[in-house]
Amino acid sequence: MQARIADEAVCIAEAASTIAMRHFLTPLDIIAKADESPVTVADRETEQVIRDAIASSFPGHAIFGEEHGVEGALDGPAWIIDPIDGTRSFITGSPLFGMLIGYLEAGVPQLGLVQMPALNETFVGTVDNAATCNGQTIRCRQTDRLDAAMVYINEAERLYADNPDLFARLCNTGVTRRMAYDCYPHAMVAAGRIDAVVDIGLEPYDYLPLVALVEAAGGLITDWNGEPLTLNSDGRVVTVATPALHAQMLEVLNR
Repeated sequence: MQARIADEAVCIAEAASTIAMRHFLTPLDIIAKADESPVTVADRETEQVIRDAIASSFPGHAIFGEEHGVEGALDGPAWIIDPIDGTRSFITGSPLFGMLIGYLEAGVPQLGLVQMPALNETFVGTVDNAATCNGQTIRCRQTDRLDAAMVYINEAERLYADNPDLFARLCNTGVTRRMAYDCYPHAMVAAGRIDAVVDIGLEPYDYLPLVALVEAAGGLITDWNGEPLTLNSDGRVVTVATPALHAQMLEVLNR
């Protein structure tokens, strides 16, 4: 079953990515949602294509998407979708927007997919198989010292506004740091390109599709207290390559 779900998820993502790319680098009407985040016709069309494909292939499964909400009961087999993760990147012409698809059973992530349409990269991980990028096995780095780690800080301005002391600590972690956004840095940890990502302000459709991917690659992804991510987590997320790094990052986050 897991193999079929993974194969179907890849096919669905590839089909849906053509919708996003058809709108990329074209003039778009931008709508501000209640939380003031932007949304476009590309977000809504892409999610609808994904939802329709899931409903066709897996009738009876629940679906939770950013743009069209929840259909069905999330305590059974369920899919969770962010059709364009990084709409601000999308509307400003940056290729670093992604598509997120996750599959859950009883709220527990079983599959995670990150599709980067403009980069032509598809990352997939399941609980019973290795993680892959474009079909090739990927694995987290084995860095075990924070002072040797490559660290990405997502949503830096929000982190700074919420907790300038923590932001200052993060800016002094690792051997090198980059400020970033959205799902791609988490996929980069799974791919063994960087070692850690700190994130904040995420919704379930932003983080749950990452879980099975990161864990299949040998990494860890939790909340800032080290607890597993659930539908009810508070949106503060840390992704790391190794248990040793995880402990050190938690110490920085909670000092």
